[in-house]
Amino acid sequence: MSQTIRIMCPNLACRKLLAVPESARSKTVRCKACHTAIRVPDAQTQQTTNETPAEKAS
Repeated sequence: MSQTIRIMCPNLACRKLLAVPESARSKTVRCKACHTAIRVPDAQTQQTTNETPAEKAS
């Protein structure tokens, strides 16, 4: 079964939680609610944003 990535729509008026397939990494998808174009982060970018400032300093 294909894994999904959960991302939040960046449109402040929408903020819907979207589930996109793993194969959509580094591609642009469109929010079904407000039609905003969203770039799905690649695996390396996602890892970097999940680190705390203390982990980055190490």
